[in-house]
Amino acid sequence: MARRLLDTPGEDVVAVAKLERQARRGPFARIALFLRQVVAELRKVVTPTRRELVTYTAVVLGFVVVMMAIVYVLDIGLSALVVFLFGGAS
Repeated sequence: MARRLLDTPGEDVVAVAKLERQARRGPFARIALFLRQVVAELRKVVTPTRRELVTYTAVVLGFVVVMMAIVYVLDIGLSALVVFLFGGAS
């Protein structure tokens, strides 16, 4: 006999069930679960090599310098426009 479409659990049913299971856990169990998940995620972290670290640092610093230049040019241009429109101090 084939399953009907209504028999399959929807996403909202699964989400509600997960919330109910979490609500039944005590506060210490939830803290322990959180710490276990943190440790599991930290084990997945890969430390970059020295070369990668230098490359990433150079890219970030280069990006910051370019953004500073763009902001500086916009600041000078807009301040010149304001002085032109409203006149400078005489």
